[in-house]
This record gives sequence, structure tokens and C-alpha cells, in this order.
Amino acid sequence: MEAIQQMEVLDTHTHLVGERLAARNFWEIAHYFWFKQELQSGGYPLNAEELPEEERIAAFLSAYLKTRNTNMNWVFTHIFKYLYDLDITDANSIRRADKAVRESGAKAGWAQAVADRLNIKRFVTNIPEHAAFQGMREDAIVIPRIDGKIHEWSKTVQQSAEPAQAFEEIKQSIEGLLTSYKAKGYPGIMTTLPRYEASANETYRLEDGLSFDQIMMLILDYVCGIAEREGLLVQLFLGVERSWCGTAVPANDPARILKLTALFERYGKCTFELVVASELNNMDVVQAAWNFSNVHVGGMWWFNFRTSTYRQSMQYRLEAISPMKSSLVVSDARCIEWSFGKILLIKRLASEFLAEQTARGWLDEETALLTAREWLYSSAAARYGLRQDS
Repeated sequence: MEAIQQMEVLDTHTHLVGERLAARNFWEIAHYFWFKQELQSGGYPLNAEELPEEERIAAFLSAYLKTRNTNMNWVFTHIFKYLYDLDITDANSIRRADKAVRESGAKAGWAQAVADRLNIKRFVTNIPEHAAFQGMREDAIVIPRIDGKIHEWSKTVQQSAEPAQAFEEIKQSIEGLLTSYKAKGYPGIMTTLPRYEASANETYRLEDGLSFDQIMMLILDYVCGIAEREGLLVQLFLGVERSWCGTAVPANDPARILKLTALFERYGKCTFELVVASELNNMDVVQAAWNFSNVHVGGMWWFNFRTSTYRQSMQYRLEAISPMKSSLVVSDARCIEWSFGKILLIKRLASEFLAEQTARGWLDEETALLTAREWLYSSAAARYGLRQDS
């Protein structure tokens, strides 16, 4: 555990903004989306931001104490324990915490100091304008997200009176965009995908009057072809759906990865990184990485960021694929403090899991530590071009 605590980390997916990396007050940490969801299970009001400060403190404290069992509560608690030497126990402790966060966040070197506590070396952002990390030794790695563009391109073709012509124009846009990303030194592109009633192994023709999903698959196919040509990674974030209601929900689709496998096979020189938010697909992405040498498994996203799914997924990965094809860290953090807290949890889980495997004789200590280094940093660093794969 001590050795893993000191290992380098690459946070492969964040929402950090370079000019405001640190939380500016207590509530920017307390109201992190996923923690707030768990607080609401303990009675925290939906309109908490609108409450007067004293009412909000009382409501927060009540919900916080009622959700001490949850993962995000553990992370939140240890953010304040490790970074501020504070325990949240009453209203006065929240006031002290707010003062500490405000003072620390105003310090020029705070973000770097937080990262250094867990040896977090690099972070990924999907927005180029957010990559200049002020006060940090290194800027963020940029992997631009193009899901919005894929949606608009698909919609344009579907609504066009001349879909073939529209698709040809979109092909030019895709080539120009991905070529520009390569010229800027970005290692790849990222996209989410909704539930899709189309499969990459089917042959679709625009003249047949295709559905939106079929057009989207045609466009995704072309994106992968240009990415392969340009040597760009394709990072797929899967398992969150918004079409059933106004709230994003996880969806365990047993055919989700299967429908994409023709892309992995067709573009064998293109590196794919699969990140999922659905528990059922944790095995599927490992199987894809086992079957296809160009497929890698990323960290645990959204609804998958739980102790249970981490332990299960680590077991799947350890049994089937080299750790050089697997990364553990997706913090989804909106401030540097949450990246710290989530990575603290991930390091603990990896330490416990690998120590158990070593104690049972499945691994020797050298292999366990090599596995941890790859899972936390080296695997992603190789994919993103930070070092040559060994």
C-alpha cells in the first residue's frame, strides 16, 4: 500500500479548467454532482443552493451524517482529512472548512501541491481551451471530444434532401478536423455514444433511406478510418443514456460492445480505449481487449465508480489481459480536490486488491507492483504518447 501510494498517476478524464483548478469555497467541493446525488438519498434538498447559508449548512450536515456509508462520502471525508486536516462534525467545522478552502484555493501553488500529494503527474481535458493549467508544471493532455459534432453530422445527413452530397461534405469536415488535431499534437479524440440500433458489421447505403443510428454508424466508421490514417487514438465513453428521460441513466446493454467489434477489426492499426459506465459491460470491454490487440480498457466512469465494480473489474482485467492494456483512473473531477480524493480511493482499492492477490499466491510482489504502475500511469502514458511502450 505504501509503494502504490507513491506511484505516478495519469488522470485520463477530467473537467478541470486551467484557469480555476482549485475549489473556491466549501460548496464547490460539497456540491460535486455525484456526491450531491448520494446526499440526496439522505434527504438533502434538491434546491440546496437556493437555501440561506445557515439552513444549507444544517441540511448538508444532516444528509452527510446519514450517508457516511457511501463511496463519495468516503472521498469527500478524506479530501478534508488529508488536505485540510479537518473532520466535518458540526456547523462550525463546515465554517472552518469553508475558510480553509477559500484560503488554499487563493494560493498560486495549491493545485500543484494537491497533485503532488498523490504524485498525480498529468491530467486529460477534452476541451482545448481548458488545457493551460495555471500554476502547474505541466498543461493538460488534450483529447478533444467530438460527440456533439457526430450528432450534428448525423442529423445533417438525415435531414438533407441530398444525403449522399451532405455526407461527402461531412467527410471533408472530418478529415480537416482530425488532421488539425494531429497537427496540434493531440493524441486522439473522445466521443460518447448513445444507445444505437445499428452495427458496424452491417453494410449501409444512404440511398436506402437510413435511420439516424445507421447514419451515425457510417460517420463513426469514417471517423475511425481517418483516425487510423492520422495515428489518433479513439476513446469511446459508453453506457450513459439520455433518451429515456431527462436524466442521464446507466444502461446495461449486452450488445453494446459487440456492435462495435467490426470497427476494432477493420481498423486494426487504430488504438481504441473503451470506458464504460455500465456494470454489465465491464466484462465485455475486457473481452474486447482480449480479442483485439488494438483495444484497451479505460477507467471506471460515472455509475461504475464504486468499490464493488472496481474490485470486480480489476479481477476481470488481471485474469485476462496485460496491465499494459488497462487504465484505472477516470476522476471526472471538476476541481483538483476531487481528482485527489477519487485517486486516493482508487489507490486504496488497487492496493487492497493486489495485496490480496499476492497473499493468495496468484501474483508475486514484483508483478503486483508492475500491474499497479501500468494501471495508474504507464498504460495511459504509452497510449497518449508520453513514453514509448516497452
